[in-house]
Amino acid sequence: MKKFTPKKDTKLEHEHTEEAIRERISRVKHSYVRDWIYGGIDGTVTTFAIVSGVAGAELSSLIVLILGFANLIADGFSMAASNYLGTRAEQDDYRRTEAIEQRHIELAPEGEMAEIREIYSRKGFKGADLEKVVEVITNDKKRWVATMLAEEYGLAAEVRSPLKAAFATFTAFIVCGFVPMAPYLFSSANAFNLSALMTLIGFFIIGSVKSIWSNSRWWKSGLETVLIGAIAAGLAYGTGVFLKNLVGE
Repeated sequence: MKKFTPKKDTKLEHEHTEEAIRERISRVKHSYVRDWIYGGIDGTVTTFAIVSGVAGAELSSLIVLILGFANLIADGFSMAASNYLGTRAEQDDYRRTEAIEQRHIELAPEGEMAEIREIYSRKGFKGADLEKVVEVITNDKKRWVATMLAEEYGLAAEVRSPLKAAFATFTAFIVCGFVPMAPYLFSSANAFNLSALMTLIGFFIIGSVKSIWSNSRWWKSGLETVLIGAIAAGLAYGTGVFLKNLVGE
């Protein structure tokens, strides 16, 4: 088993043995981290916004729990359903575009072949090398269609699963959205202060985890997420205070 080693003695993100390369290239592995982060942040923000609004209006803890759990189920399902429909629309668009390319290849193969030639000439292929690439791609209809989808339309090799995307969003919304309500559920004396602290920690953890899939530093990503959540909470708390004073007058 041949192993390709890096020029410098550094740790890389994945191995470069022939077996590892074949396994990695042969399988399509979709990530649903974006859906989880999206659901987690929104669940925490919206639930703590409810907590802040109720606290600003000086309403009872029971109101926090009623509105909070109603939000968890209703808004969590709504977000999951929206994500499902959005991902399903991407899937439908992929299949529609795939059918168009298959039909074009059948009815106008010369034109589609000219498109392949143009695509690879822009990549720097010329002369015999260019013609060889065009021949190899167009000799296999499945490969031909896949190439057109990727190069002409910028589509991925496969569309993510709508169900998995929706499930990731819903579970993250429920789990993270429960955090701001936990102190009220256990009847803490300083429920709001504890809720705020736990929520800020939750925001920071979500943001820090998010940095794994970006070039941002973990602490910077965490603080960015905390700032977004703090603004949302401040707006909700201020609205609660304003409405309480308005009604009181």
